[in-house]
Amino acid sequence: MKRKDLIKLLEKNGWQLERQGANHEIYRKGDKIEPIPRHREVSENLAKAIIKRQELK
Repeated sequence: MKRKDLIKLLEKNGWQLERQGANHEIYRKGDKIEPIPRHREVSENLAKAIIKRQELK
């Protein structure tokens, strides 16, 4: 999955960029935090895990 598509999905569900690190961007929604790796492509397994863990639609 492309990183930008995963970020669009997060933002559509109310997540906001909190900060940028060297290797990850940190997104926050309330008290939940989700690091997103800074690669052009995010592996399918990782993308599915993030979507399932955060209950994204």
